[in-house]
Amino acid sequence: MTLRNTTRILAAAASLSLLAACATAPKPLQGSFPQLTPQQAAGSVPAASPVRWGGRIVETQPKQDRTCFQMVAMPLNSSGRPQRNASDATQGRFVACRAGFYDPAVFTPGREVTFVGQVEGTDTVRIGEYDYKLPRLAADVVYLWPEVREVEVVVPPPGPYWGPYWGPYRRGPWGWWW
Repeated sequence: MTLRNTTRILAAAASLSLLAACATAPKPLQGSFPQLTPQQAAGSVPAASPVRWGGRIVETQPKQDRTCFQMVAMPLNSSGRPQRNASDATQGRFVACRAGFYDPAVFTPGREVTFVGQVEGTDTVRIGEYDYKLPRLAADVVYLWPEVREVEVVVPPPGPYWGPYWGPYRRGPWGWWW
């Protein structure tokens, strides 16, 4: 087995262990929740049962005794995080409110948040010139996900040359040659 094959096997094992670690929800988001979307809850307010909803922040509004978040609901993955690749597959909007102050400089538009709480009614919000009926969630948990920075890794093609240059002039173990 060559060093390159060993490296590939170790990289694959590390990737699988990282994926396995990401498969479970963080402790505050764990539990069993009905498959009720905000879009479904806007039509008829269900009995107060716990739900887990998440998405991207549209607006954060601190009030006297609580902070309310207007959200675009997204489908959640197995760990409870809003799915980034489903940006067009929204599940409507909702408003989530929680006691206390949450800084709008941290909870900025576009950030991903997951809430656990109970649906307690609806709010009417004006979006443009449209009055939009949104389900209101009394949040017990506000989970702000860390921002993900995607990086493209470019690996140079394998070759018999040593050194950093792949042009017409190559650097070998004994100096420059062409």
